[in-house]
Amino acid sequence: MTAQAHRMAAPPAPPPLAVHVVDDDEPLLRALTLLLESSGRVVRAHASAEDFLKTLEVETTGCVVADVRMPGMSGLELQEALARRGADVPIIVITGHGDVPMAVQALKGGALDFLQKPFGEEQFLQSVAAAMDRAERTRAERDTARTLRERAALLTPREREVMQLVVEGSGNQAIAEGLGISIRTVEAHRAAVMAKMQAQRVSDLVRMALTL
Repeated sequence: MTAQAHRMAAPPAPPPLAVHVVDDDEPLLRALTLLLESSGRVVRAHASAEDFLKTLEVETTGCVVADVRMPGMSGLELQEALARRGADVPIIVITGHGDVPMAVQALKGGALDFLQKPFGEEQFLQSVAAAMDRAERTRAERDTARTLRERAALLTPREREVMQLVVEGSGNQAIAEGLGISIRTVEAHRAAVMAKMQAQRVSDLVRMALTL
């Protein structure tokens, strides 16, 4: 196959992760958006938590920067709403002086960081960079799990049984006796499992099983 064919067969690049800034303070929302865009980030601005949730796409949401105190749904309530949806999205809360106890509560609830106003540009960008690094790792893990589920779906019921016994440490003889089949049949199923799961070694198969 030519290099050009390889390039054509390559899967499309995933869409970029975006920083979602949620704040009812329009001047601050605009300033943070411009700052993030100038640093090369994809940014989505939202005037309320409700507006953000209407457009939530976990696949393309890198992190959320949300004010703690907003009309309607607060930053804490937004955090709780994301948790209920099972959205593993890093959250940075920004807060005024009187909202520090609420920010601490957000941290206990899983927020990645909180920044007290007024905060410096460098501090803000560093916090966002840490959140986006975590988001990239989370997406990579999610993509890996999805790929493994797709491969596992190709296994026959018997191959799944063999895979489970292999990762538990059973040898071919024990598997054959346990399933009432010949060693040659076990070897064939085992080879099929390794091929379909694209595992080079049993240790690879064990890691895949743990991920699944």
